[in-house]
Amino acid sequence: MQRLVDNVLAVTKESVKTITYESMNNIVRLINGVSAILLVLLPGKATILEGIHGWELRPTFRGPRFPRWMENGVSSFNQLIHELSVDSDTSTPEYLSEEEGSDRHECPPSPASHTSRASGVTMTTRHRMYWIQYILLWILFPVIFLMGIPLRLFKLVYSAVSRAFFVSGSQRRPRLDKRMQSLKDHIIHRATDRRSGVVEDLHLGIEICIEAVFDVVRKAAHLLLSPSKAFRTLLRLFSFNESGIKEDHGDIDDTFVSSATPGENDQTPTERNTNFQSLNTDARTCQDVITELGYPYEAIHVITDDGYILLLERIPRRDARKAVYLQHGVFDSSMGWVSNGVVGSPAFAAYDQGYDVFLGNFRGLVSREHVNKNIPSREYWRYSINEHGTEDIPAMIEKIHEVKTAELRFSKPDIVDETNDNQPYKLCAICHSLGGAAILMYVITRRLQDKPHRLSRLVLLSPAGFHFDSNIVFSVVELLLILLAPVLSPLVPAFYIPTRFFRMIVFKLARDLHNLPAVGGLVQTLMSYVVGGDSSNWVGVLGLPHYNMNDMPGVSFRVAIHLAQMKRSGKFRMFDYGSPSVNTRVYGSPEPLDLGENYGLINIPVDLVAGQKDKVIRPSMVKRHYKLMKEAGVNVSYNEFEYAHLDFTFSHREELLSYVMSRLLLVDPKNQRAARSRKKGQAATSM
Repeated sequence: MQRLVDNVLAVTKESVKTITYESMNNIVRLINGVSAILLVLLPGKATILEGIHGWELRPTFRGPRFPRWMENGVSSFNQLIHELSVDSDTSTPEYLSEEEGSDRHECPPSPASHTSRASGVTMTTRHRMYWIQYILLWILFPVIFLMGIPLRLFKLVYSAVSRAFFVSGSQRRPRLDKRMQSLKDHIIHRATDRRSGVVEDLHLGIEICIEAVFDVVRKAAHLLLSPSKAFRTLLRLFSFNESGIKEDHGDIDDTFVSSATPGENDQTPTERNTNFQSLNTDARTCQDVITELGYPYEAIHVITDDGYILLLERIPRRDARKAVYLQHGVFDSSMGWVSNGVVGSPAFAAYDQGYDVFLGNFRGLVSREHVNKNIPSREYWRYSINEHGTEDIPAMIEKIHEVKTAELRFSKPDIVDETNDNQPYKLCAICHSLGGAAILMYVITRRLQDKPHRLSRLVLLSPAGFHFDSNIVFSVVELLLILLAPVLSPLVPAFYIPTRFFRMIVFKLARDLHNLPAVGGLVQTLMSYVVGGDSSNWVGVLGLPHYNMNDMPGVSFRVAIHLAQMKRSGKFRMFDYGSPSVNTRVYGSPEPLDLGENYGLINIPVDLVAGQKDKVIRPSMVKRHYKLMKEAGVNVSYNEFEYAHLDFTFSHREELLSYVMSRLLLVDPKNQRAARSRKKGQAATSM
C-alpha cells in the first residue's frame, strides 16, 4: 500500500512540476515573442543591434527535460539536495573553472566574457534609504514576493517535518542543526546564484517548494498507513519536557538566521571554495580580474583634500620609467580598462609594452568611502565635475609621483640624480568621456595655479566638455534638470541604486535579458533611442562585475547639472554656483571659468579620438576641442574610428589599441635622456 501511495504521489508531483515548468516556459516565450514583434516594428533596430554578437530572437531558456538527478528513477527531495552540491548547471558557466566552462555557454557572452571567473571579497557597507527606495520597493514588490514565497514555505514546512520526525533527543540536535544549515546553504546558494537571472531563480524556488510539500505529504501518508509508527512518534514527542521542546525549536529556527560555524566533524566538501556569499551577484573586482590573468596588482588608497577616499589600482612595473594613468568616465570604474581580458584591454596592452599602469577611480561609488565614516549621503554626493578635476585627479597623480619617485630613487638612483625636474619618469594619461573633461580641467587649473601637472601626453577618447550637438532626448533632460534643480537637488542627491537587494535585482534582470534575447534586444533598442541611436552594447555592460550588489557606480546630481550647464551655454566651463558672489569667491569673476578659452595653457601633446557611431559625444563635439586647441597653439591631433561610445573601453578593438599604444610610444624617457646628454655635450664643446 505504501508503494502504491509513493507511486501516486511521485506521478502527481512530477505532473505538478511539469505543468509549472511548462507554464513558466510559456509565459517566458510569450514575453519574448511580444518583444520580438515590437522589436520588428520599431525603426532603426538593424543599425542599433549592429555589432552586438549573439543576439537572436530565440530564447535560451531550456526546454522540458528530466533533470540529471531524476534519471535513475523517482526523484526525492534529499537526492535533489545531494545533487545540488555536486551538479553543475550547463547554463551557468561563470561558476565553472576556465577549463570546464570554456565551451559551455548557452547565452550571448557579456563584455566581461574574457575576464577571470573568480569572485572576490567585497565590502558590506550598508546605506541609508531614501524615498526613491520605497518607490522601487513598490514597483518590484511582485518580484520580491514571488522570490520569497518558495524559500519561506520550505523553511516552515521542513522545520515542522524535522521537529516531528528527526528530533529524538538533545544528542541528535547538533547533527540536525548541521543538516539544516547545509540544506539552507545549498538552497540559498542555488536559488540565488550569481549566474542565474530572476526567471531561473523563480523556477528553482518553486521546484524546491513542490519537492518539500510532497515530501511532507508522503511522510504523513506513511504515518496514516502505519498506526504503530504514528503512535511511537507521538509518544516520543510527548515524552519531551516543555523546556526541551522550546530549546529544540529555538535551535532549529536559529539555523535559518545564523551563519554556519565549522566544527571538528564538519564534512562540508571543500572543492567548491569560490568565496561566494548568499544572495550574491557577480562580486568580482578589478583585482580579481588582474590577478587571475597572472598580472601583478597593487591597491593604493588616496585621500583627497576634502576627505574622499579613492582607490588607485595599479599593475606595477616598479623599475619602469614610463607610466600611464587611465581614467574612466561616467557610470564606470577601473573595471572598464580590464574588462576585455588580456587581448583587448588597454591596461594589459600598456603593461605588456613596458608601462607601469595606474587605474584611477573617481569618487561616486555607492560604498561612499570617506574619512568621515558617518558622513550624510547628501553631503557625500555634494560635488560636481569641478571636484573630479581639482580634487580627485590631483590627489591620484600626486600619489603616483610620490610612489614612482621613491621607487626609482631606490632602484635607479643615478637616473634620479641626473633628472633636473625631479621627475625621473614620464606619465601619460588615457581618459574616456567624463574622464577626458576632468583631465583637461586638471591641466588648466594646475597651470593657472603655477603647479606642475606631471603629465607628458594626453590621449582622450571621446572626451566630454562640449555638448551643443546633443540629441532631442538630452535636450529635454537638460531643460528639466535646469528647471527642476531647486526642487530635486535636496531630494535626489545622486542617481544610484541605494540598497544591495535592488542592485542584485538589476544584475539578475540583466542576466535575464541575455537569456531572452528578444527582450534584451528591445531594451537595447529603447536604450539606444534615449542616447540618440548609439549602438553600444548597453545591455551587455550591465552584466559587468562592477555592477554588482555590493557596489555600483553612481552619478552625483551636481555632475548632471554641470553637464546640463555646459550644454545650455555651449561652452566647456566649470560649475556655475548660480550666484555671482559665490562664483566671484571661487573663480575671481561673476562667471565660471571658461576652460575652452584657456586651452593655450596646455603645454603637452594631446591626441583626440572620436567615434563615428558615437551619438552620446558626437564627433562634432570632439572637433570643437580640436579647433580651439589648434587655434591656441596646442600640439594636438585628431582621429576618428567607426565606434560607438562604449566601444572605446568595453569592446575589443585592435585598431584602437594599436593607435593608442603608438601615441604613447612617442613619449620615450630614454630618448629624452639621450637628448639632454647631447645638449650637455654641445654646450661643453662650444665652451
